[in-house]
Amino acid sequence: MMKVEAIVVRDRIETVMDAVEDHTGHVGVTVIEAVGHGRQRGITHEYRGRIFESRFLPKAHLTFIVRDELAEPVRDAIVDAARTGHESGDGICWASPVFNVTHNRTGRSLEEVEVV
Repeated sequence: MMKVEAIVVRDRIETVMDAVEDHTGHVGVTVIEAVGHGRQRGITHEYRGRIFESRFLPKAHLTFIVRDELAEPVRDAIVDAARTGHESGDGICWASPVFNVTHNRTGRSLEEVEVV
């Protein structure tokens, strides 16, 4: 099993989840609200004539646990759907192996439950 994780712009959460389901059929995801910044180091706002610097931008951390053969297609779907066209700030995506994944309700391994 593989854990595919992504940090994406909050506006892209639904787009990314739909893309993963459409391209791979995988529907399970965990979404955690997050804040952070990359190379852009935040943004500057002007409000009522005053300038404010926001060091951290609103993001979302998505986690998918998938079969090994789905990891690359899931990653490709995420990267394609998360792209906004801006110069920076679209986030990142990575995958790592996970072991001994157990389905809480049944106590069976996720490999058994996730029958193709």
